[in-house]
Amino acid sequence: MIAAAPPPTSPSASPFARAALMAYLLLIVYASWYPFTGWQDIGVSPFAFLTAPFPRYWTLFDVWTNVVGYVPFGALAVLALYPLLRGAAAWLLASLAGVLVSGGMEAVQTFLPNRVSSNVDFYTNATGACIGALLGLLLTPPLLQRGRLRLLRQRWFAPEASRGLIVIALWPLAQIYPQAFLFGHGQLLPILSDWLSSWLSMPIDLGDLLRHGAELTVEQYWLSETIITACGLTGAVLTLLSLLNREAPKLPLALLVLVAALTVKSLACALLFAPDNAFVWLTPAAFGGILIGALMLAGLLFTRPYAQRRLAIVTLLISLAVLNAIPANPYFIATLQTWVQGKFLNFNGAAQFLSLLWPFSALWFLFRRSAEAKPGARYH
Repeated sequence: MIAAAPPPTSPSASPFARAALMAYLLLIVYASWYPFTGWQDIGVSPFAFLTAPFPRYWTLFDVWTNVVGYVPFGALAVLALYPLLRGAAAWLLASLAGVLVSGGMEAVQTFLPNRVSSNVDFYTNATGACIGALLGLLLTPPLLQRGRLRLLRQRWFAPEASRGLIVIALWPLAQIYPQAFLFGHGQLLPILSDWLSSWLSMPIDLGDLLRHGAELTVEQYWLSETIITACGLTGAVLTLLSLLNREAPKLPLALLVLVAALTVKSLACALLFAPDNAFVWLTPAAFGGILIGALMLAGLLFTRPYAQRRLAIVTLLISLAVLNAIPANPYFIATLQTWVQGKFLNFNGAAQFLSLLWPFSALWFLFRRSAEAKPGARYH
C-alpha cells in the first residue's frame, strides 16, 4: 500500500533565514569597514567611485572573492522574503538590496584612509548578490516548502530553535581566525587593553591587572589550554543538544558539528600558514581538552534541554574567564609573525569579528531561552 502524502501546510516565514541575513550583513559591514579607524573627509564625493576609471591593477582572485562574498547575501535575502514575496519580485528586491548594500559599503570607504572605494568591487559584489538571489529562488522549494530538509527541521528541532541554529552554524566558521587556544573564542581583554593604551597614551594590560602581575608556568599554560578547549567544546555542543527533540539523532549531530569545526580549523591553518601546519592546533593540551569535553558530553547527551542550557552557560563562562585571564601564549605570538595576510586582509577582519563575537552571541541566546523556558516545561 502506498502511503498517503502528508497534508499541505500554509507557507510560513523562516526566522532562521532572517536571522542569518542579519548576521551576514553584520559580517559584510565589518569586513568592508575594518579596522574602523582614521575617519576623515578628503573632499571627495562618496559616490565618485561610480564614475571613476576602472583600476589598472586587479586580479581574478579579487573578482572571484567579491562575487562569492555576496552570493550568500542574495540567497538569504530571497529566503528571508518568503512567503511575503516570491519568484521574480523576490529576486528583484534581493538583488536591489545587494546593490544598495554594496554601494553603501564602497561609499563609506571614501572616509577610511586604509580602504579604497572601487567600482570593480561594487559591480562584482552586486553581481554576486544577483547570482545569490537566483540561487535563493532555486533553494526555496526544498528548504521552505514541503521538502525533506523542512520535515527534518520540524522533526528534529524545537520550533523555537531558529536563532540557536544560527549560533551553531557560525561555530565552525569561528574557527577560521587563528586563536591562541582551540575553541578559545572571545578574548577581548587584549583588544580592550590596546584601545585603552592608545586612548590614555600609556601601557595598560587588563589581563595583567587581573593576575596581579603573576606569571604562569608551563604546567599552568597546559592546564589553562585544556580547560579552555574542554569548556569551549562542551558549551558549543550543549547549545546544539538543547535545541533537539527526542527523535533527533543527538550523537551523530553532535559529532557532525565537532568534525565540521575541526575540519574548518585544519583547512584554515593550512591555507593561512602552510599545508604542513594544518594540524598545528592539535597540541597535547588541546587533545586532552577534546577528550575531557567528549566525556562530559557523553554524560549530558540525554539530559533535559533546560539543564543543558544552564550547563552550556556555565562552561562558556568558564572558558571566557580563563581565556581572558591568562597572558598571551609566546608560541602563538611567534606563529602569528609568520602569517602574511595579503589578499585575505578584509576576510580576516570579518573572521576575527566572528571569533570574538561567537561566545557572547551563544550566551545571549542561552540566557534568553533559559528565561523563556521553565524547568517543568515539556521535554522535547
